[in-house]
Amino acid sequence: MPPSSTSLHIVTGKGGTGKTTVAGALAIALATGGRRVLLCEVEGRQEIARLFDIPPLPYEERRIAAAGRSGGQVYALAVDAEEALLEYLEMYYRLGRAGKALDKFGVIDFATTIAPGVRDVLLTGKVYEAARRRESGPDSPFVYDAVVVDAPPTGRITRFLGVNDDVAGLAKVGPIKNQSLSIMAMMRGPQTKVHLVTLLEEMPVQETLDGIAELRAEGLPVGHVLVNMVRPALVSGTTRKALEDGTVDAAEVSVSLASVSLPPEAAGLLIDAGHAHVQRQDLQNEQARILRTSVDDVLDLPLLSDGIDLGALFELADALEPVVAR
Repeated sequence: MPPSSTSLHIVTGKGGTGKTTVAGALAIALATGGRRVLLCEVEGRQEIARLFDIPPLPYEERRIAAAGRSGGQVYALAVDAEEALLEYLEMYYRLGRAGKALDKFGVIDFATTIAPGVRDVLLTGKVYEAARRRESGPDSPFVYDAVVVDAPPTGRITRFLGVNDDVAGLAKVGPIKNQSLSIMAMMRGPQTKVHLVTLLEEMPVQETLDGIAELRAEGLPVGHVLVNMVRPALVSGTTRKALEDGTVDAAEVSVSLASVSLPPEAAGLLIDAGHAHVQRQDLQNEQARILRTSVDDVLDLPLLSDGIDLGALFELADALEPVVAR
């Protein structure tokens, strides 16, 4: 049964954590079961096109993937602030050709770059418009069960999502104020969740915790913390203890390596690699402890050593099932 309203999933994270990859995988996960999902990017980098190995996305919603045999569909949109402003002027002020003339003389580019926050207002406005189409009825074009946003990094996500609070405070009456209030109602509503992608490293974890505190202070709904690229333990408990105690017998290791045609000197390198692995696991475990002490909904995503392609996205989508189930 389709949902009564479109769910909105905002995906943020420190640079280098795999934010776009997780957003793409989440869109696929949400599309399972025959649902239609829109995946949006708002930073103009064409990361979704690179992720799905397709041509650069225009300012137009188009299908980029099917989610299994259930008929689910993933659409994508690269939101462009200048195009969004032209669309806004046509929608609310019926400027038509006059809006195109403003674009020709550079007024649109000026408006989207000179005033702080204007660009974010337009980007969030387009996301809002896509997410609320269901209210117009099931026959409306491009109605989605969920919208996933590959959002700005954690350091500015609260400002990005809350920019319409400032606009509503400045605009006393009229469509700008009304839309700003509606956007903020959606951003703080039960259909919206802000998911934070992190790695089990000190700086990303701290930025994630700071981001959560800022989001909560502004009344914005925090979803899951998605811990990306979690490294599995590669040594047994017995081997780990022997490495920690310094009781690994290099000569014995050499004998084992000889059975696979490796030279004796490889034993020392292997033991060093074992120590380094245990140290990384300890650091990873400590950051995991810090996260889970502070956050309830933490979900681990596996490290995919063969790189990211469409098959890997589907593998991550399976791991993201708990997010869909909520």
